[in-house]
Amino acid sequence: MSWNEYLIKFEQILNDENSTAPYNDPEYFEYTKLNHARLKRWLKTAVLTEETKAVIHAIKEKQNWILITEPWCGDAAHITPIIYLMSILNDNIHLELQLRDSDSEIDNYLTNGGKSIPIFIVRDAEGKDKFRWGPRPVNAQNVFNEQKTKGEPFERIKEALQHFYNSDKTASIQKELVALLK
Repeated sequence: MSWNEYLIKFEQILNDENSTAPYNDPEYFEYTKLNHARLKRWLKTAVLTEETKAVIHAIKEKQNWILITEPWCGDAAHITPIIYLMSILNDNIHLELQLRDSDSEIDNYLTNGGKSIPIFIVRDAEGKDKFRWGPRPVNAQNVFNEQKTKGEPFERIKEALQHFYNSDKTASIQKELVALLK
């Protein structure tokens, strides 16, 4: 699906009084509402670095960017808008979003055997994978691992990740993706 189709899907989930799983669960639904606000905030406030812009503008061959995600995913709320903003800088880039839980390629891109998202795949014009990245920047993964090692409840882990993304201001996402795109 396109970025606009993804946003429409997000809105439909938030406006549907008879949501299907997992959005019929009040906790998932509330978290999805938060994610929508986070996504919109990043679209308005994120600043791509000059290096990020230069690397994106330097892409001369067609690339297909596939982003496997879901509206309920907390990490995705911070990452998907940055990938979208990067993708619109160059006409050689085609961005496709796939919902992990419905007809995605996630089974080909497992993380430690799990269906962690978001997963970002860059393919050349012939459909060959150039690289995959995800589900979160290394520094965010370190926060996650540290919290998990301490035995923190999932709510606390989510708060720690939220704090990381807010203070990092997309620097880690951009740095890692730029290194892979070079």
